[in-house]
Amino acid sequence: MNRKCIVLAACLLTAAQAFSQDLKLWYAAPADPAVWTDALPIGNGRMGGMVFGGVRRDRIQFNEETLWSGAPRDYNRQGAYRYLPQIRQLLFDGKQKEAEELAEKRFMGAQSPAGDREAWLRRVRALKGLNGNPALPGYNDDAWKEMPVPAYEGWETAGFEGLDGAVWFRTTFNLPGSWNGKDLVLDLNRIRELDFTYVNGKLIGSTNSPDPRKYIVPATALVKGRNVIAIQVINYFDKGGIAGYKDTTRHIGIYPGTDPKQAISLVKPWKYLVQDSDPPAIARYQADYQPFGDLTLNFPGHEKEERYRRELDLERAIVTTSYTAGGVGYRREYFASQPGDALVVHLAADQPGKISFRASLGSPHRGATVTRIDAHTIALSLNVKHGALKGVSHLRVKLNGGKITASGNELVISGANEATLYLTAATNFRSYRDVSANANEISRIALEKITARSYETVKQAHVQDYQRYFNTFSIRLGTDTASATPTNLRLLSFSKRPDPSFAALYVQYGRYLLISSSRPGTQAANLQGIWNDLLAPPWGSKYTTNVNLEMNYWPAEVLNLSPMHEPLFNLTEDLVKTGTETAKQYYNAPGWVLHHNTDLWRGTAPINASNHGIWVSGAAWLSHHFWEHYLFTQDETFLRARAYPVMRSAARFYNSFLVKDPKTGWLVSTPSNSPENGGLVAGPAMDHQLIRDLFKNTIEASKILETDAKFRDSLQKKMPMIAPNQVGRAGQLQEWLEDKDDTASTHRHVSHLWGVFPGNEINWDESAKLMHAARQSLLFRGDEGTGWSLAWKINYWARFKDGAHAFNLLKMLLRPARSIGGSYLNLFDAHPPFQIDGNFGGAAGIAEMLVQSQMSYIDLLPALPPEIPDGEIKGLCARGGFVVNLSWKKGKLVSTEVFSKAGNKCILKYGSQVQDFSTEKGKSYITNW
Repeated sequence: MNRKCIVLAACLLTAAQAFSQDLKLWYAAPADPAVWTDALPIGNGRMGGMVFGGVRRDRIQFNEETLWSGAPRDYNRQGAYRYLPQIRQLLFDGKQKEAEELAEKRFMGAQSPAGDREAWLRRVRALKGLNGNPALPGYNDDAWKEMPVPAYEGWETAGFEGLDGAVWFRTTFNLPGSWNGKDLVLDLNRIRELDFTYVNGKLIGSTNSPDPRKYIVPATALVKGRNVIAIQVINYFDKGGIAGYKDTTRHIGIYPGTDPKQAISLVKPWKYLVQDSDPPAIARYQADYQPFGDLTLNFPGHEKEERYRRELDLERAIVTTSYTAGGVGYRREYFASQPGDALVVHLAADQPGKISFRASLGSPHRGATVTRIDAHTIALSLNVKHGALKGVSHLRVKLNGGKITASGNELVISGANEATLYLTAATNFRSYRDVSANANEISRIALEKITARSYETVKQAHVQDYQRYFNTFSIRLGTDTASATPTNLRLLSFSKRPDPSFAALYVQYGRYLLISSSRPGTQAANLQGIWNDLLAPPWGSKYTTNVNLEMNYWPAEVLNLSPMHEPLFNLTEDLVKTGTETAKQYYNAPGWVLHHNTDLWRGTAPINASNHGIWVSGAAWLSHHFWEHYLFTQDETFLRARAYPVMRSAARFYNSFLVKDPKTGWLVSTPSNSPENGGLVAGPAMDHQLIRDLFKNTIEASKILETDAKFRDSLQKKMPMIAPNQVGRAGQLQEWLEDKDDTASTHRHVSHLWGVFPGNEINWDESAKLMHAARQSLLFRGDEGTGWSLAWKINYWARFKDGAHAFNLLKMLLRPARSIGGSYLNLFDAHPPFQIDGNFGGAAGIAEMLVQSQMSYIDLLPALPPEIPDGEIKGLCARGGFVVNLSWKKGKLVSTEVFSKAGNKCILKYGSQVQDFSTEKGKSYITNW
């Protein structure tokens, strides 16, 4: 202890002041209209928008947090617990396949009701709705339109978003004379999902599986010269169409014998006709987050723009587009106002009367309608297909000068000096059990309130509201020498010429995204935050609870955004209710359980498939977030009223659920899996780490609250009986109960290292042997991975105190997205496709390199990368109720300032140096090193 270095500051630590770094993402060109991840995100927690910044045509794609598919329902298979003993015994007997088959049949969740697929298929196969038979070569298809084939990621990517049903395709090829009399191979590879393929009217094949389509065309079906290929594609849900090869250099085609080198390529526009776009509902385990609509602005005469710039200002949460066209300077501002509960677009010019444009609303939802409300206002109404939710959005334009008329789905503005557009949206969702809200009234009232104020008043309120969160933290890493370079070029060069200031920008971008997608009173951030443009988004854009949902909230406490954690707590408290019923029906157990996914309707039962959907540790992981919030804030009222009830109920479940392994005598978690790796098993290491963490924290909380002594004792007795972490034959931390890790596996999930991060069971101070084993496991897995996997690995290497390795992974995370993890041009994380968890996990990982507080002390610069020799942070939070400012130069710590929120004893550690001192609540302490 060195008390000479401790000085009691006379003033309190206030909100962090921003450094001189230019906190902007900016680009010298509009977003590519076909690339959604080029657009810049705005959000107020409830509504989100993606701004493309086009000159002649600008698109703002928008979302509302409660627009999902599905409806309130019971997700549980009643009485599933009756099969639990049999599944467990099969696993104990080493009969994994049989256990998975039984679980698939008897232990998965209940699906939503399905329509009559067979009756619908009979109708479309009988050519209902068509004149004639499109399979026949003489069929007249002159009026048909064309579609590019293949559509490699489904016809949705070729402009047919939301198209499901029965679609006919036709094309022709000329038979070479040398092929006469030969059987041919028609190689179509992937078709989603069922096809009936004809050549000259003869059915040559039909497949209803992911298997490649290689059909033999008999010589008797062919004619000299022109031959007609006709395919009826049946798609019930999600991606549809002729998808071809993932390797786009390989063409679908037709060829003789076994030599595809002779193939006639069929990669070209095919004619198509939609026969029936209303297939029956399919059974679904859980719901999908839905896009709401598009606000489109068309600007006639804006040609040959100059001095174009598109930027996102992280300090003000405003996107700006500016350019010159026809000698006039134009400027647009876009933001999502939380106080105004709306998206706002402001258009201005440097000359009067130059604002002329058309504004329209649209939606990918079939049957959506736009109506005129008055001369300044139009409204969009929609229903989610096969779902309970309806949405209404209002658009109003306020002008300074000029004229406006409403025509159909458009507002036409001419000759204005300025124009401001206000966009509101709402659904009939009240809660996961209640869909009785009046969407039209909610949207209309929000519109009336915000349009009663001036644009400048609305903008000022937005900035002030946003900055009360954003300005609690600031970070400077190195010297900002690259802010004059467009963000896309900085991304391109970061891995080759690391720019520390770009890493700092990335941290602040992560904070911006969390504030924009998760505000107090809103839904939690999902797999894509609050941004989504697809009716069938990747993984449903749900809440995946075996890492992704939790990773979204890793920055919340440490990066001084504790209020943003609130939506996760609200979500969890709903899940306690639904998960209590799941615990009863599946495990005949008290407490609550959550498997690996949930959605707006708070499903908690196993979904998808038994080899990965039966994972039981979601309740333990979400409970960890409640405890972390307490550790950072020291809020005992929160601990008593909210955290402890959730933690205690989860602990009750696992206290009942754990069973004795007949071979080892340890208590194990079964049936379960190590997330998405290795199938259904007994005793995955991750489960045990999570359960021990939950028991430990629940015990500690009960001591603090002086309650539940008997229950606390039962957990204390059980903890040593749980299967421990084990070191395997290759020096690795075992992922399973048995020593069967594949050291050549590069699987993206490294879940068995949870005890390193975000847990703390495995650490250098208390369990160095296990820490070495965990490090070896990560070395075996390798550095490469999807975006979120790279982000998790950054945090692991920071906990291993290897800053150089952590920064190398950051360079991989901040590289242009291709077929592997990285970042898109707007810095959205790429799984690929887009998942926002990597943004949040990466931001938290940078903080973890600089300050760690999982032990009894605050570790300063524990994993400082050599690439960041100089830096300064203000407002970083540490467990124990502390806020830390620190600066360093040439790789050496210079000074720290610690603000005490709770008056706890503070221990600071820097290398081998330790300073400890008592604190008073509300005071700051400066230390020099």
